[in-house]
Amino acid sequence: MRVHEMNWMQVEDYLRSDDRVVLPLGSTEQHGFLSLGVDAILSERVAAEAAEPLGVPVLPSLPYGLTPYFAAYPGSPSLRVGTYVAVVRDLLDSLHGQGFRRILIVNGHGGNSPAAGLAPEFMADRPDAQVVFHNWWNGPRTWAVVQSIDSDASHASWLESFPWTRLEGVQVPSERKPMTSLEALRTASPGGVRELLGDGSYGGPYERPQADWEAVWRAGVEEVRELLESAWR
Repeated sequence: MRVHEMNWMQVEDYLRSDDRVVLPLGSTEQHGFLSLGVDAILSERVAAEAAEPLGVPVLPSLPYGLTPYFAAYPGSPSLRVGTYVAVVRDLLDSLHGQGFRRILIVNGHGGNSPAAGLAPEFMADRPDAQVVFHNWWNGPRTWAVVQSIDSDASHASWLESFPWTRLEGVQVPSERKPMTSLEALRTASPGGVRELLGDGSYGGPYERPQADWEAVWRAGVEEVRELLESAWR
């Protein structure tokens, strides 16, 4: 259940019997022909669907992350690493102060990986708390499903193309885009990244049949739910 669909009294009542909460992390950045909000949309939605039958509250996805390499694409703001890590740490401290002790971070953007290092640091400072960091799209079970369907699964490709990330009236190419060299991208300036990527996709098919994205989504939701149920010591 999304906390934006609750009031504070309902959250307080929940905390009398449970101390789990989900913090989704996203980003606002170019995703080719898809929404600029892909990472925030997917991290919050997969968390909400996973948590719903368990009655665990899900916070709104943090909409800004670390995406300096996409600076040449309008609509892709980025935080500095130090700022971002401090924001996530502040959120963890605040949640702990309100009584949450088991916090699942569901990340939707690979660039946010520096925040993963906060989990052990936070638990060392607060031994009564547990933090689990999970990239929803490449958890072991979900990634196995992705690879069984199409190994060319990348940024702004079919892997992130769902009905809730597509834009009305926007047509995507039907052909498969050649994969871009990750090594070249790692050393490129923002302008160079745009020159290498063009439309923003790293490569692969832009869309796949409904049965394929449904299988990926189902695996993603189930994996997050399993963590909520059993990832705690």
